[in-house]
Amino acid sequence: MKNLLIITTNYAGCECGGPECNCIQNTGVYLEEFAVPYLVFQKSDVNTVVASPKGGLSPVDEKSMSCSNPEEWDECIKVLRETKKLSDINPEEFDGVYFPGGHGPMFDLAKCQETANLVSDFYNKGKLVSAVCHGPAGLINAKTPEGHSILKGKRVTCFTDEEEGIVKLKELVPFLLETKMRELGSNFVTEKPWSEHVEVDGNLITGQNQNSALLIAEKILEFF
Repeated sequence: MKNLLIITTNYAGCECGGPECNCIQNTGVYLEEFAVPYLVFQKSDVNTVVASPKGGLSPVDEKSMSCSNPEEWDECIKVLRETKKLSDINPEEFDGVYFPGGHGPMFDLAKCQETANLVSDFYNKGKLVSAVCHGPAGLINAKTPEGHSILKGKRVTCFTDEEEGIVKLKELVPFLLETKMRELGSNFVTEKPWSEHVEVDGNLITGQNQNSALLIAEKILEFF
């Protein structure tokens, strides 16, 4: 049995609430990107542990909540309420890491040094490093032993700048993830907006958007 660490965000959005606030006020983890892979793993021989930088609640992005969501996703919401604190995790116990998206990771995982250190360690040891949509924000500060970005020269994808424009959040995010990944020297691959799209390059697996949640779960199982 393989052990997979799932790292989620603690960021729920800006709380200032002022009329002039130009921030994302309600965000978190996009439920589909967590629930679909999580349930796939639960039905396989992959053991999962869910953690976040602060532990406790990993808020669900309100935009991903719908009465049409499968009932089994309700159990996944409960899991997200009680994540383990990342500092309490022993990385040596895991064979890989997965980052679901939602805009939350852009605000906390992107600047979490503990996350960057863990990803660097996993990648450099040949362990699985995977992320979907905005989840790759957790990868941008990870380094090779030579000090290069782990994304340099790698075929990757994420929520594209075009998709960010479509949802009208380009001006509200702290940076554009596709642009950042290109700046880090990646071989970035984009498909049409909302395409089911996953890139696999060695032990690095990335997906473009929420519609890629099932496919990335399948690719993770293939890796294991």
